[in-house]
Amino acid sequence: MTDGFFTCRKNVLLAKSPSTQIEGVFAASRGRLVSEEQEALLQQWLEEGAGNLPASESVPAVEKVSVTLTSDWLEGSELLMTSLRELNSSPEATPCADQQLSELNTLASSELQHHAVAERARLPAEETVTVAGSAPWAAVVPQTDQQIAGCADINAEVLNDDPAVLAWSLACDAETVPAELPAQPIQDAVPFCPVATEVPYHEILWRDWEDLSVQPCILEQVSKNTRLFEFRVMSYNILAQDLVEQGLDLYVHCHPDILNWNYRLPNLLQEIQHWDPDVLCLQEVQENHYWEQLEPTFKEMGFACFYKRRTGTKTDGCAVCYKHSRFQLISLSPVEYFRPGLDILNRDNVGLVLLLQPVLPEGLDLKSISPLCVANTHVLFNPRRGDIKLAQVALLLAEIDKIARTTEGSYYPVILCGDLNSVPDSPLYKFIRNGELSYHGMPAWKVSGQEDFSQQLYSRKLLAPLWPSSLGITDNCQYVTRCQPKKPGRREYSRDFLLQFRFCDVACERPADLVLLEGVTDVKPVASATEHSAVTAVPKRHHCLSFLGKWSSGVIQHGLNLTSVYSHFLPQRGRPEVTTMPMGLGATVDYIFYSAEPVENKAGRRLYKDGALKLLGRLSLLSEDVLLMANGLPNPFCSSDHLCLLASFGLEISSL
Repeated sequence: MTDGFFTCRKNVLLAKSPSTQIEGVFAASRGRLVSEEQEALLQQWLEEGAGNLPASESVPAVEKVSVTLTSDWLEGSELLMTSLRELNSSPEATPCADQQLSELNTLASSELQHHAVAERARLPAEETVTVAGSAPWAAVVPQTDQQIAGCADINAEVLNDDPAVLAWSLACDAETVPAELPAQPIQDAVPFCPVATEVPYHEILWRDWEDLSVQPCILEQVSKNTRLFEFRVMSYNILAQDLVEQGLDLYVHCHPDILNWNYRLPNLLQEIQHWDPDVLCLQEVQENHYWEQLEPTFKEMGFACFYKRRTGTKTDGCAVCYKHSRFQLISLSPVEYFRPGLDILNRDNVGLVLLLQPVLPEGLDLKSISPLCVANTHVLFNPRRGDIKLAQVALLLAEIDKIARTTEGSYYPVILCGDLNSVPDSPLYKFIRNGELSYHGMPAWKVSGQEDFSQQLYSRKLLAPLWPSSLGITDNCQYVTRCQPKKPGRREYSRDFLLQFRFCDVACERPADLVLLEGVTDVKPVASATEHSAVTAVPKRHHCLSFLGKWSSGVIQHGLNLTSVYSHFLPQRGRPEVTTMPMGLGATVDYIFYSAEPVENKAGRRLYKDGALKLLGRLSLLSEDVLLMANGLPNPFCSSDHLCLLASFGLEISSL
């Protein structure tokens, strides 16, 4: 699988330098059982580069086989972005396994012990770092402060040891990995294997690409010769450096050097460049890093970039980038959730909503394909304030409704990405996916499902209305100015004309479903004598209190018909998917939602099928136990505390 999770392999194969020395120590075990997996790993090592040793560098030693990879073999930046399969196809990396095997067999001569002792005395002292489950490899060091990150060519000074990888490898103590291995004769019938320690990273953090284009609904479209505009979307919380330094207690399991931005930035850029998304939605993007490093690099990669910093004193924000060769910008709407004077919207989170026009090949009219609405956000973290989370999502959905709604009242396809700080099947998740939520009386902590505060004596509850009418958003998550367009020929009345009905009999009657609000709806209007005489002369009309009763029903809705790219469960492992691991506890809080067609409601859950926007594939996620084996997130190979989400879509191209 070429698209395996390359970031866990790149540091094991090669240090971040065009010319790097990699040392492999293989111990021969007389009479010791070797598993098929270890034999396969050795054979793979021999086939994919060990055979490229120059004859002058062959060393007749029992315990060490020194391999030097120079820039003549492959440039370091190219190798970092190349999978194992691509290495095999490289002309500069032609395997020479037979030559290497013959060299190893030569070591089984009668004078083997003498050569081994002489060679150990000749070799310079050099520290190596043991990668669990494989041979010790040359260390990988973080970048220095003087280095400037680029999109492809990122150089780093190679030192004798990498503190990040070294700290991880020191978990194998002297009892597990002896300092000196006893020299033993190598026999033809005895296989070689790496030193047995722990499972290597590149086997733990492998992420498969799931091809969903073979589903019946997609095959049916292919059989009808329906052309698709295919593109990839990535959502990634890249962990702002300021937030790392403000919350170091969250990363006590990490060596300090792997938390350095100069170490993390190249990993993040290489990961993004490897998966090559057409639309990139980033969260926790630090402002100075965006303008000084990320945006220039992304522009070199062919992206057009837009950024929205959080309001207040926060230094991070959200970014949306798209390949200008694949899309053209129609409209851009930054969203600020902070509203002065409103407790329900008093936090500094933000979002971005873009309307993009796909760029079709020559000969096809742009009108033959629908525009695409892309939204990106990072919702409040605080698990106790689900009311704020819900209001922020409602505000974002109102903005999407404004941008994505067509003149006929339908919607363009929508893709919603972001860190929602809510777990699957939480009320907030169900609201986005099912399009409806009854929130009145719900404890605020329950909205996101992050933590259980049911044992507390007092907990904040959600009351209707969730937000005041002054916000200008209805319970259908639409702006008031857009939800009810004026009908042609509708009569208009002046304010003075409508005021004369405010004390009529109907206006003074309490609607049955009107919520009792102290000081607002608990007092019956009383008209003065002059006003009463004027009111009795006009016909009875419904008052705005009736409208207020409908407004405050305690139910919010939206009509976007969104479903999740991921199923949030790994059937092959029988465990939930995980996108982040705060304090060693795995959870899913990152999502990619997309427009689909509802089929039916089953047990309160809306079922969907693909419509004009089709899900063609996705990058698999990992489970909590797998990430625990890799020491959680971040680690030397995954430089954020979140995993990236990646999905492939196809948008129907109509034939005009």
